[in-house]
Amino acid sequence: MRHRSWQMKLGVSLVVLSALIYVVHYVIFHDVHHIFIYLLGDIAFVPIEVLLVTLIVHQLLAARERRARLEKLNMVIGMFFSEVGTNLLAAFSDADPGLDAIRSDLVIDAGWTHEDYERVAPRLRAREYAVDVANLDLPELRGLLAGHRDFLLRLLENPNLLEHELFTELLQAVFHVTEELVLRDNLVDVPESDLRHISGDLVRAYSRLVGVWLDYMRHLSDNYPYIFSLAMRMNPFDRDASPVVAP
Repeated sequence: MRHRSWQMKLGVSLVVLSALIYVVHYVIFHDVHHIFIYLLGDIAFVPIEVLLVTLIVHQLLAARERRARLEKLNMVIGMFFSEVGTNLLAAFSDADPGLDAIRSDLVIDAGWTHEDYERVAPRLRAREYAVDVANLDLPELRGLLAGHRDFLLRLLENPNLLEHELFTELLQAVFHVTEELVLRDNLVDVPESDLRHISGDLVRAYSRLVGVWLDYMRHLSDNYPYIFSLAMRMNPFDRDASPVVAP
């Protein structure tokens, strides 16, 4: 209410000031004819001014603000992969029985162009992902996720996530896997029916991880070549991945 009251007072003051200026103009020049000419001219320009401000300037400012929010979100995505995402991809891909069929699509190098990313992205989205739980160390995975539980919670609380639906779905899927594993006391002698259930949760997280990772790698390639260089050398899908820069 105070904010509206302040705006109302300002508006009334500006209208009164404008009227006083016209009065002063009349007192000095005694020319009502020109007063109304300029008044009508100013009023006639108001719709054009509204068009310029609301439809053009406002859209430009909104687009700039959205780019700034997305940039901050990409920083959050980078933190996610640094803390837990890359390790998760490595674990899931090692347990993926069909990884060799798509490995060439995921070993990114510095020569990739936008066309390469556009070529690979639809194939990865359409792929049927699988995780062989027998080749996955579930207690180790539980330790990894449990150790980052608070970190994942803080990410989910970030309001900027609304700008990236796929990353939001990824965090929800990963956090669900965390809860499933943490709530089980025994992850060694697990019934086959329960393993199938866990496998479904892992596949959901895995498929979203790959999509977000590919988009993030493209973002780094376009904007942060020095970060992209390290991410490329530590590619979780590359069997020869190493932080050491090869000669």
